[in-house]
Amino acid sequence: MSKVNKSKFKLLHQYYKYTGFYSFLWQGIKKAILPTVVIVALLVFINYKFFNLNEILIYFTKNFSDFLIFTVFFISECILGLLPPDIFIAWSKNSESPLFNLTILALLSYLGGVISYFLGMLIVAIPSVNKYLYGKMEKHVINMQKWGGFLIAVGALLPLPFAIACLAAGMIHYSRKYFFLFAALRFLRFVIYGFVIYNVLS
Repeated sequence: MSKVNKSKFKLLHQYYKYTGFYSFLWQGIKKAILPTVVIVALLVFINYKFFNLNEILIYFTKNFSDFLIFTVFFISECILGLLPPDIFIAWSKNSESPLFNLTILALLSYLGGVISYFLGMLIVAIPSVNKYLYGKMEKHVINMQKWGGFLIAVGALLPLPFAIACLAAGMIHYSRKYFFLFAALRFLRFVIYGFVIYNVLS
């Protein structure tokens, strides 16, 4: 049994190696790490040298309702992740219920991915729209066809376009069961980034 599992793992490893998944993953990580390091370093520098970022975040918590902030975030997560989730994670740190609001953000991000997934399925049913978007997202769709759940997992965990991965999954009618499973890793991303950002702003 162990030999069979080892053989399957080896074949899977070879497949991802030959199809360029590891190269794609490494390139994505390199692109993601630099902006993340720069943003965190900039936040720390500004926080200690110029003005207290906590005071700015407290201003937002006092002058904008949680509902409004959650709504803006949810719309962003549904429309290709236009705004970095890290900004909202930082906001949650100074809210009245940090962990609760962080959980809500993670849930909204997950639901935004789910909506993108179903939008992808809807797009396929409209030939003119499908033709236009497929031309724009051909690379993502092809990658989704090759790597499926692993690509969703990468989008969920790393600062990469999660909504685009979900949209591409819907366009190829990727298994709903496995989509919901891999997309749930989005919650882990918020736990990790929440821990880092909360400590930076403490």
